[in-house]
Amino acid sequence: MKLVILDRDGVINVDSAKFIKSPSEWKPIPGSLEAIARLNHMGYRVVIASNQSGVGRGLFDMGTLNAITEKMYRALAHVGGRIDALFYCPHAADSNCDCRKPKPGMLIDIGQRFNVDLTGVPSVGDALRDLQAAATVGAQPILVLTGKGKQTKAAGDLPANTLVFEDLAEAVRHITAES
Repeated sequence: MKLVILDRDGVINVDSAKFIKSPSEWKPIPGSLEAIARLNHMGYRVVIASNQSGVGRGLFDMGTLNAITEKMYRALAHVGGRIDALFYCPHAADSNCDCRKPKPGMLIDIGQRFNVDLTGVPSVGDALRDLQAAATVGAQPILVLTGKGKQTKAAGDLPANTLVFEDLAEAVRHITAES
């Protein structure tokens, strides 16, 4: 099975330091939806793994998170794309859960759900915690320079085998060129 794991905020949509708290605040990064559609058309299953601590912090509820997700799904369908599964951690940053990245729990769950070894599976994020979670499970960490990506790259200390691309569209061109 060909699988790609994506973070959401800063990779697919424009991120905000104040969180994406409503469907009206969710705006796709130019080219990201078409990049996901390209993955779909090339036979990849696309899964989102996203920390959503705004739920745990009380900034928005599950109904709002579902409405934001539905907006994303509709926008993807409009360009011929889809998400095969969505995994998220709703816990606040100070919780001691195993699912919040950089811990690997969410990615381990993805591997189990799809019955796939995550070794080498492309995992795209814009934050160090995304890359660390990917590296822990043996996935291929890919940093995009959208969202927090430029700051993440500038801070350094990336996992040794991290690939870096301008945005999701460029990362997907690389991923699909190898298949």
